[in-house]
Amino acid sequence: MKVLVTGAAGFIGSYVCHALLNRGFEVSGLDSLNAYYDPGLKARRLEFLEPRAGFRFHTLDIADHEALASLFTTERYDTVIHLAAQAGVRHSLDNPFAYAESNLTGHLSVLEAVRHAAPRPFLVYASSSSVYGNSTPAPFCEDARVDSPVSLYAATKRSGELLSESYANLYGMAQVGLRFFTVYGPWGRPDMAYWTFARKILDGEPIEVFNSGDLKRDFTWIDDIVDGVARIAERGPLDGGRLHRIYNIGNNRPERLTDFIAALERALGETAERVMLPMQPGDVYETAADITAIQTDYGFAPATRMEDGLARFAEWFRAYRAGRADTWRQG
Repeated sequence: MKVLVTGAAGFIGSYVCHALLNRGFEVSGLDSLNAYYDPGLKARRLEFLEPRAGFRFHTLDIADHEALASLFTTERYDTVIHLAAQAGVRHSLDNPFAYAESNLTGHLSVLEAVRHAAPRPFLVYASSSSVYGNSTPAPFCEDARVDSPVSLYAATKRSGELLSESYANLYGMAQVGLRFFTVYGPWGRPDMAYWTFARKILDGEPIEVFNSGDLKRDFTWIDDIVDGVARIAERGPLDGGRLHRIYNIGNNRPERLTDFIAALERALGETAERVMLPMQPGDVYETAADITAIQTDYGFAPATRMEDGLARFAEWFRAYRAGRADTWRQG
C-alpha cells in the first residue's frame, strides 16, 4: 500500500512516516521546509527518514496546486495523510496571510488533487482542537457547535473541515478529519510551550505562565497520536454511514498547566522561575477530548501518562541540546 504524507518533515508528519514504514507501507513524503521554525530541525528529522527503504521525499508547497497536481499524475496513492499546515495560534495574529495560503489554499489544493486522482485515494487530514473555542462544554464532543473560533488559526482549521464536507457531498470523497489535542514529545516544535519551558528552565530564564496558570490542556504523547493515525490508514474508511467523519484524537485526561510545569520541573531536575501573566489573545481556557468515537471505530487507546511522557522528553531534550540525539527513538 502506498501513502502520501504531507508535512513529512514536521513533528507529527515525521513520526507518521516512520510508523507507516514500520508497518510495511510505501511512503512518499512532501514538505515545503519553510522557516516558521528552524529548518535545521526539519532537516534532522529527514536525516532519519531518507535512508529508509520504501521512503521518497519531495520538496513541495501544497499551496502550489499545479505542482501538487503534477505529482499525482506521476504517482498513485492508496491513502493521503494531509498534515502540512501553518501551525501556531499566536503567529496567526501577526501573519494571517500565511494561514490563508497554507491552511485554506493548501487544503483546497489537496482536495482537488485527490478528487482528480484515479484511482481516488482515501484522505486523512489534520484539524485541531482549537476549533472548539471557549464556548464548548468539556469534554469536547465532535457534534458540538464550533462556530465561535477565538483565533484565525482555529478559523482556518474549521474552514478546512467545511471544505472537506463539501467535497464529500459533491464528489463522494471518503475522508477522515482529526482534531489533534496538544501533542508533545521528542523532535517536537520549538514554538510549543513544553519546549520553550524546558529550554528556559535549563538556561535559568523565567518562564511566562499565562492566565496565571489557570489553564487545562489535553496533553497527548506523540506515540499515542501516531498509533491512532496509523490505525486509520491501515483500516481505511468505514463501510456505510458518512463519507466524511471527524474525530477527536487526544489523551482524554486534561491536566492543569501548573501541574504540567511541575512535572516538567521534576523530569528536568530543575525549578522554574514563573512570571504570571494574563490570558493571551486567541488562547482557550481548556481543551478536553471525548474520544469515544475514535475508540469505537478504530480502537484508539492512548496509554502514556503525562509524567512518563515528560520524563522521556526531558531525557531526549538534554541529549538534543548536547548534540547527542543521534537516534530517532532516543527519549
